[in-house]
Amino acid sequence: MVAKEETIRLEGVVTEALGNARFRVKLNGNQQEIIAYIGGKLRQHDIKVIAGDPVTLEMSLYDLTRGRIVYRN
Repeated sequence: MVAKEETIRLEGVVTEALGNARFRVKLNGNQQEIIAYIGGKLRQHDIKVIAGDPVTLEMSLYDLTRGRIVYRN
């Protein structure tokens, strides 16, 4: 049984900046595009993310079409 807090960490590249602090991210492994938002620590420390930035994101096991950006490489 999987705990609710478990997430998947993946690497990707931001392809497009959408409104409301959301981004379209292309994953490195399978070339799938997902919608991701900026995590709390990035927003708190005012770290900017723009198109072309490599990022690390977390995805829930329940919804593999959305993610949270947790680190900008």
